[in-house]
Amino acid sequence: MAVTESAPAVAPAAQVRNPTDDAADPGGGYEGILRRQSQRESAARTYARSLPIVPVRARGLTIEGADGRRYLDCLSGAGTLALGHNHPVVLEAIRKVLDSGAPLHVLDLATPLKDAFTSELFATLPGELADNARIQFCGPAGTDAVEAALKLVRTATGREGLLAFTGAYHGMTAGALSASGGATDVRVTRLPYPQHYRCPFGVGGDRGAELAARWTENLLDDPKSGVTTPAGMIVEAVQGEGGVIPAPDDWMRRMRRITAERSVPLVVDEVQTGVGRTGAFWAVEHSGVVPDVMVLSKAIGGSLPLAVVVYKSELDAWEPGAHAGTFRGNQLAMAAGTATLAYVRENKLAERAGILGARILGRLQGLAAAHPCVGDVRGRGLMIGVELVDPDAAGPDDLVPPAAPGLALAVQQECLARGLIVELGGRHSAVVRLLPPLTLTDEQATAVLDRFADALAAAERAHTPTTGVSRTTPGPSH
Repeated sequence: MAVTESAPAVAPAAQVRNPTDDAADPGGGYEGILRRQSQRESAARTYARSLPIVPVRARGLTIEGADGRRYLDCLSGAGTLALGHNHPVVLEAIRKVLDSGAPLHVLDLATPLKDAFTSELFATLPGELADNARIQFCGPAGTDAVEAALKLVRTATGREGLLAFTGAYHGMTAGALSASGGATDVRVTRLPYPQHYRCPFGVGGDRGAELAARWTENLLDDPKSGVTTPAGMIVEAVQGEGGVIPAPDDWMRRMRRITAERSVPLVVDEVQTGVGRTGAFWAVEHSGVVPDVMVLSKAIGGSLPLAVVVYKSELDAWEPGAHAGTFRGNQLAMAAGTATLAYVRENKLAERAGILGARILGRLQGLAAAHPCVGDVRGRGLMIGVELVDPDAAGPDDLVPPAAPGLALAVQQECLARGLIVELGGRHSAVVRLLPPLTLTDEQATAVLDRFADALAAAERAHTPTTGVSRTTPGPSH
């Protein structure tokens, strides 16, 4: 369906002043907006620091700034925009709700929009889970869904402890943060997450994943480990903020066996990996794992705030009101989410993401061969990371060169100067992350890669590597 932008209604200047008119003024309107943001917003702001732009229009992959420049957006709302900006099916779904007179705020009451969303969502879930599932609508952000999942397994099992993984990111509220890498909580036991490039055991590959699995088994089975049977294990099938690190499929299946044999609920965080991002509708499908609990947000709302927990019915031990939230009935998000889920499913965009992502990885691996500063290229589907390193700083005992966060920041800035929006992540903020929309065309992928290659070369020429310094940039809030 073709959708055209309609012109704003004309009104006397004394009654209505369109703020984008000032923003588009090259005389300083958009610069004033940026200045006021810096003055008014908290020091916790993140993306605004590295992306000093003022978006005023957007469509698909493209954002137009108030300064008139156009950008290719490979951040996609930290993975929220599965169909890119303002996709016609999303806009049409929202318009229908607005034109229908349906209530926009209903708490957790049943509505036709919620019923349609739940039905579409369940149609995409692994069959073994969908056939026996319950759903909890949470507050509007993924971090609240993580909180709900942790509360759920603790209630269902009567246990307190939690297994989580180094490098994890699950949100910024207290419970979700406690399960994320870098936080401390005596109730959370940290386990090694398998990495091929920076393997914690120094071996990488299948052997590294095997050692990580053995560590987990021994920790749970050793009566002197100090770790009692936990309430649950929470894991990402691909660590996003941890540096775009896909978990090996065999290792994921091993985690499923370890938890099932010990009656430990397995919670999979699909907030960023879901809705086709990795080349399967849900990232756990690559391994065939059926978790006990799935945490979903970001793309399921079709660009609007929505978060849910889906779990096996035998865990449904909550009392009424055990987890609530005023804005868990977002009707516009449910309509936009239903349209998005259906569009991804009907147009096989997950499969498309797998094919196109493999091509992009191949091109980036070619760049790595020509640029020693590219230590590793990895990812799954359209969730891709390029880790930058300082090969000259490697010591005789280093298995891989040190991370180069300063170079990564320089590449990000050079990308922005060329009209390409990328984000940084990883343990040392040295991984350039690409999260383009699933609607990315072959031509657009070529344009993205051309700009990235040019930015990489420019940053490499101009940058004096410094190691051992990490830029503290929190990941996107769930």
